Amino acid sequence: MTPISLRLVIFDCDGVLVDSEGPSSRVTAREVSLLGWPMTPEEAMARFTGLRLSDLPPLIAAQTGRAAPDGWVEHVRGRLIATLSEETEAMPGAADVLRATAALGLLYRVASNSSHEEMAVKFARTGLAPLVEGRVHSARDVAAGKPAPDVFLAAAAAEDVAPLACMVVEDSLPGIAGALAAGMACVGLDPHGSGEALRAAGARPIRALSELPALFGAAMRAAA
Repeated sequence: MTPISLRLVIFDCDGVLVDSEGPSSRVTAREVSLLGWPMTPEEAMARFTGLRLSDLPPLIAAQTGRAAPDGWVEHVRGRLIATLSEETEAMPGAADVLRATAALGLLYRVASNSSHEEMAVKFARTGLAPLVEGRVHSARDVAAGKPAPDVFLAAAAAEDVAPLACMVVEDSLPGIAGALAAGMACVGLDPHGSGEALRAAGARPIRALSELPALFGAAMRAAA
């Protein structure tokens, strides 16, 4: 197969551009615990990172034997939006890497399992909103969220770019699975770990966003 030069970078939101997983896990752990599944924020992060809120009710029902109340997902989403509007921080180097990506002549998009409402408050809080305006895709827009490839394919289609000319930047195993299922290369951001779990899942691990411009440049030259 003839290599295709990189044209589009697709960034995940949580854990890649914004540091929101701590507050999100705290809210989720509290709400899940109230339904009879005792859980710490650390356990919520380990179990649910990369999933959609709508993925949780079946897991809760399987664990507790009781269905989540009607409207539970929207209730939790409201709690998350309120918390994230006050506590989200940008990941180190997030604004710089977006500007560097554009400076290389690359297109970029954001593809997340979060809702547009959640992402709007995160990007507003962190000051990233002007850099991502008109470039954001939510799993709520497509048939299935990560680990399905749908949201990544939607981002590529929006720019009319073939999947083989895309590179995804992720931090979660469901996200990596979705990127690979879409036929895209994937970089895995792991600032605090060894990156081995992400490598085993099929991503190239990095420790910091500042590593990305050099990787992008190499990918652009590879098929030149």
